[in-house]
Amino acid sequence: MVRRIIWARRAQEDRKSIFSYWNKRNKSKNYSKKLNSLFNQSIKLLSIYPQIGRTTNKENIRIKVVRDYLIIYEFTDRELIILSIFDTRQNQSKLKNIF
Repeated sequence: MVRRIIWARRAQEDRKSIFSYWNKRNKSKNYSKKLNSLFNQSIKLLSIYPQIGRTTNKENIRIKVVRDYLIIYEFTDRELIILSIFDTRQNQSKLKNIF
């Protein structure tokens, strides 16, 4: 069963920030488009098979690794909620704020 995908505000902001960083750094949107495609492919897969993500110490919250990023999400029978997209090159203590 395909779940409806819901983006939490934080996840939307994370995604926008990631793309903005790469657009400025590379002076091109090409890498951001590639990342967006990878994120979308992974999220579509998660909407069908949400259990493939790594479990966390928080019940119902899982993580899917996509390159240098963690897609942090939870799911129900009908919905996949994207909570955050975290760049693993950041200070890991920032992850505590997400959980």
